[in-house]
Amino acid sequence: MQTFKASEIMQVGIKIEENGEKLYRHARELADDDEMKDFFGFLAGEEAKHKKIFQDMLSKAESYEPPETYPGEYLAYLRAYADHIVFPADVVEEELEDLDDIYDVVEFALQREIESILYFIEAKTLLPRGQADQIDKMIQEERKHYLKLVDVLKTLD
Repeated sequence: MQTFKASEIMQVGIKIEENGEKLYRHARELADDDEMKDFFGFLAGEEAKHKKIFQDMLSKAESYEPPETYPGEYLAYLRAYADHIVFPADVVEEELEDLDDIYDVVEFALQREIESILYFIEAKTLLPRGQADQIDKMIQEERKHYLKLVDVLKTLD
């Protein structure tokens, strides 16, 4: 059985948070009032904090052997999922250029938050208990972001 490197989940988590921060900084630029600018600045700061958490976890990452039907199964799945669905860097850059309306940015952000949550739920099953507990905390934070974005979306309707 191939040894799974938890560090790879952490590296993907770092990338997800970096791209989330870019998204919220872009949203901040598009916002037309101070309250919305502050809100998106707050979310960008939260993503930066999450990135730091993943960087700390990365420095302590250990190898782990999850049950798989073939070597590398879960890692391949998580990589593909992150590359094609959750905050993919090239898509974020392209889509941010096309998002010039705050409503569209919030809709895009909502979808990315859901995709991040799903990624972290899957990823945590591959980690040792202590690291999985940290991922649970990240999931809770992402859920809070989602709910805050839903509230913002209601004000934009």
